[in-house]
Amino acid sequence: MAEPEDEAVTAGQEAGLADDGDGADDGTDEMADVAAADEAGTGGEAGESGDAGEPGSSRPTVTDLEQESEIAADYIEGLLDVADLDGDIDMDVEGERAFVSVVGATLDELVGRRGEVLEALQELTRLAVHRQTGNRTRMMLDVGGYRQRRRAELAETGKDAADEVKRTGEPKRLWPMNPFERKVVHDAVAAAGLRSESEGEEPDRRVVVLPAD
Repeated sequence: MAEPEDEAVTAGQEAGLADDGDGADDGTDEMADVAAADEAGTGGEAGESGDAGEPGSSRPTVTDLEQESEIAADYIEGLLDVADLDGDIDMDVEGERAFVSVVGATLDELVGRRGEVLEALQELTRLAVHRQTGNRTRMMLDVGGYRQRRRAELAETGKDAADEVKRTGEPKRLWPMNPFERKVVHDAVAAAGLRSESEGEEPDRRVVVLPAD
């Protein structure tokens, strides 16, 4: 039986995401840029840009984001059919980002350990949207409410780390996280009145909480 990660990628290929040409898809590098923008967000991160759009490009309209949601939902529905999984798909637009959520009773295999499969599915879905629209997308995919639960946990982690740094006066280095997780921690640290930054390279990039000047 295939591991969840392998099953997810195989499902993505069977659903039509695999490149039909001989060369690598040129959208991959752009998806890496979007991941960096995810971490920076609207609040920004020390030393990193929060602009998710291409230079000189206009911000996406509600119509653009609704189109992204529909494309993403269709793609995810195809994956569920290929994997023979049941799930309902909800679409929404919040701020300047499209959200697609899959809800169901047996979707743990689409989340994986520490959300690794979910992150892979999100990147595949973003690439599917990019191929149809020609534009980079920051759409977010959630499965079974995982991101909502994880956001609450990470916000508490950021707050606890900030409290420790205030008490000791020493920087606090956290464990490696993906861009979504780091963004939540950065926001929690900022809300606690301290600064934070990211160090290292993926997949070992992590948040460092800094003491007040």
